[in-house]
Amino acid sequence: MHTIVLWSKDFSNLLRNEHGLRTLLEAYDQVYLHFTLTGLGGTAVEPGVPPLLRAIAQLTELKKITGDPRRISVRFDPVLFWEDAGAVRSNLGFFPEMAAAAAGVGIKDIRTSFAQWYGKAKRRAAARRFLFIDVAEEEKRAHAAALAEVAAAHGLALFACCQPALAGVPGVKPSACIDATLLESLHPAGEPASQRKDRSQRAGCLCTESKDIGSYTQACPHGCVYCYANPGI
Repeated sequence: MHTIVLWSKDFSNLLRNEHGLRTLLEAYDQVYLHFTLTGLGGTAVEPGVPPLLRAIAQLTELKKITGDPRRISVRFDPVLFWEDAGAVRSNLGFFPEMAAAAAGVGIKDIRTSFAQWYGKAKRRAAARRFLFIDVAEEEKRAHAAALAEVAAAHGLALFACCQPALAGVPGVKPSACIDATLLESLHPAGEPASQRKDRSQRAGCLCTESKDIGSYTQACPHGCVYCYANPGI
């Protein structure tokens, strides 16, 4: 096993060693974490996710688990727009605080994407009377450029996850969230990893080969309105 990669919006179970998970991870050479922080935790959009400040507080301890802040990528993902009381709202305003917190513990990478509304998510939004807005591509590009400026001011590299429409936006790089070159460079023993593209992902995905240890049949308690995966919600 080259690297264990975990994604979450809340690593509190790991931090308190629920089911001995933290202890089990100590047996592996490398752990890499994708930590999603959208600023919407505790709202109707992400009802089961911790509020931003409580989530950010996990970063220092997560750095201890990985042994290197370069083994943590913070994900401002997705960027979301919706209508509330006749006004257009978004989570863009949370980005500067999140970027500052990430940089403060030595994290180097920020990943982002704009919400993609799959059929299941659209049905869920309709059931909850959530009026999502899919803004025009040019507006997305303008917002991405502004995010890149904030990221750069904090010494962070901004990557766009599977968003070909953002190609060429200054300061925005295409993302390989499972990046064999990066994982090799961070591996304690320099062990090689497969450089082949993961063929099970979307066409615009640059991830290299990995084996998924989760399942889309597993329910998640976060209850995010835009989720494309959660069964039965």
